[in-house]
Amino acid sequence: MAEIAQEEKKQKEVKKVKPEYLKEKKSGEVVRIHSTDIDGSKNLLIGISRIKGVGYAMANAIVYKLGIDRKRKLTTLSDTEIETIENAIANPDALKIPHWMFNRQKDMDSGKDIHLHTIDLVMSKKSDIDMMGETKSYKGLRHSRGQKVRGQRTASTGRGKAAVGVIKKKNMPGQVKDDKKK
Repeated sequence: MAEIAQEEKKQKEVKKVKPEYLKEKKSGEVVRIHSTDIDGSKNLLIGISRIKGVGYAMANAIVYKLGIDRKRKLTTLSDTEIETIENAIANPDALKIPHWMFNRQKDMDSGKDIHLHTIDLVMSKKSDIDMMGETKSYKGLRHSRGQKVRGQRTASTGRGKAAVGVIKKKNMPGQVKDDKKK
């Protein structure tokens, strides 16, 4: 009797196998830098450029200044190397990276050249657009109306976000298929 109960428990445990997409990834497949999950099989240069606010040129400058091989895989990095990369992204001025590579030169609030990344970049962009709307600048008004901002033509393009397509006769809505026709 006890053997039968144990076999039933084993069968229930076997049925509880998670699907492939829900299983946890093996450690080392994903590297987390600045709250961004990066595929560990990528090269260091490509992996760092996946972080929002860090482009290819900035990633190349950081890797060059740190003296790390840019073709190394992200999984081969130690925790201290990941920490130094995070510090370099957070403060590229300490590595003496030229200020023309920063993504926020002459910041309106501080007047300094700074480099923003991840959520800081998103929030500053949103606050800049909101400020333009409050001051009723031309760009701010265009943003608020949802129109093109950078001088593009609007007479024939940008009429909506819905895709325009052709509905074929057999797929038209409201038609009932007649299976009884012979």
